[in-house]
Amino acid sequence: MWVDPFITISVILLLMLLFPLSYLLLLAIGAIRPASTLEIYHRSPSTRFMIVIPAHNEVGVIRATVSRLLAIDYPAHLFSIHIIADHCSDDTAEVARHAGAVVHERNEGPRTGKGAALSWLFQRILKKEQCDAVVIFDADTRVDPEFLRVMDERLAQGDQVIQGQHVISNPDQGWFPALTWAMFLIDNRFQNLGRSNLGWSAKNMGDSICFRVDVLLQLGWGEGLTEDYHLRHKLLLNGIRIAYEPAAIGYGEAPITWSRARAQRARWLRGTRDTSQQFVKRLLVEGMKRRNLAMLDGAIQASFPSYSTLSLLSLILLMIQVLINYFIKHSFLWPLIGAWAVMVVTLLMYPLVGLALERAPARAYIAILLGPYFILWRTWLAFISRFGRKQVTWIRTEHGKLD
Repeated sequence: MWVDPFITISVILLLMLLFPLSYLLLLAIGAIRPASTLEIYHRSPSTRFMIVIPAHNEVGVIRATVSRLLAIDYPAHLFSIHIIADHCSDDTAEVARHAGAVVHERNEGPRTGKGAALSWLFQRILKKEQCDAVVIFDADTRVDPEFLRVMDERLAQGDQVIQGQHVISNPDQGWFPALTWAMFLIDNRFQNLGRSNLGWSAKNMGDSICFRVDVLLQLGWGEGLTEDYHLRHKLLLNGIRIAYEPAAIGYGEAPITWSRARAQRARWLRGTRDTSQQFVKRLLVEGMKRRNLAMLDGAIQASFPSYSTLSLLSLILLMIQVLINYFIKHSFLWPLIGAWAVMVVTLLMYPLVGLALERAPARAYIAILLGPYFILWRTWLAFISRFGRKQVTWIRTEHGKLD
C-alpha cells in the first residue's frame, strides 16, 4: 500500500518531538506532590555555615545584603559572612567590611566571572575555615530569615547539596522582570521540585545553594561561562544529588530591560552548550552502567530541546501542514494534524499548569502572556549564541537602575 511521503515525514517528526514533550510531562507529574514541611525548631541548630558572596562593584547593594544576613534567625557564632571583592573599582570592599563581613579582595588575574572568584576563595581558605557547610548567595540576594535553619535541618537529614528556592524580587520593575518572576515560579515547581520528588537532581541555580564543605573540597567549583551548570554535571558523575528545598528562600533581582537580559542569556546559552558537549556522553554511559536515573536525567536534559525551542518548532510544523492542506493539496490526514494540534495546545497549557500548582496570583498569568515573544527572542539568541562566531564573555548584571 502506497503511503504519501508527506504523511510519513509528519509521523516521524511527531514521534521525535513526543520524546521531549513526554519528558516535560513527566517532570510535571513529579511536581504534583507538594514539598514536605520541615520541623526546623524541634532541635538546636548545630551546623557551622560559611556564607560566601562574590561581588564586583556592588557598593549599591552590599551593605543592605550583609546587614540582612547578620539579622537572620540563626545563632551568630555558627555562621560567618565572606565577601569576595572581585576586581572592584568602587568601595564594595570597604562598605562590606564596615557592615560586618570578612572581605577578601581579589585583584590578580583576569576578571572572568563569579566562578573564578569562588574557586580563588575556596583554594585560599576552605581547608582553614572552621565550618561544616558553605552557602552561596549573589550580592543582591535578600534571604529569608529562616534560611540557615532550613538548611541545617536538611543537612542533618543527610543531604549533601541543597538548592533553595530562588524568587525574583522585582517583578514590578518592567515586563521582563515580571515574566522572569512567573517563569521562575514554573521552573522551581517543574524543574526542581519535580526532579526532587522523582529522586533526581535539582538544578544548581548558582544562588541560594548550600554545600557540605567536603563536597567542595573534593570537587571544587565549576568552570566556564556557566560554572553552576558545569558543577551540576560534576556532582552527577560523582553520584551526588542536588536536593531542592522550597522553604529556603532567596530573593534576587532580574535584569530590568531586555537589552540587559540579552547578554546574560547569551552567556548562559553558550555556556550550557559547551558544558553539555563535555559531559552528556559520559553521563549517558555512566547512567546506564550504574542504572542511575539522576545521571540519565542530566544527559537527557542536556540533549533535548528546551521548552521554548520545542514549542516554536511544534507550532511552525503544525502551521506548515495546515497551510499545505488548505492552499496546495490534502497531503496530511486531518487526524494527524489533530495530533499535532494537541501537542501544541499541551505545550501552551504547560506553564499555566505550573502556575496553578504554585497557586500563583493573577498577575503571573498576565505576565506569562508575554511568553510567545520570549520564545522567539530566546530561540534567536540560542541560534546566534550556539552557532555564532562572536566571543561570549561574562559581564556583570547591574542591579536596581535603569539604563
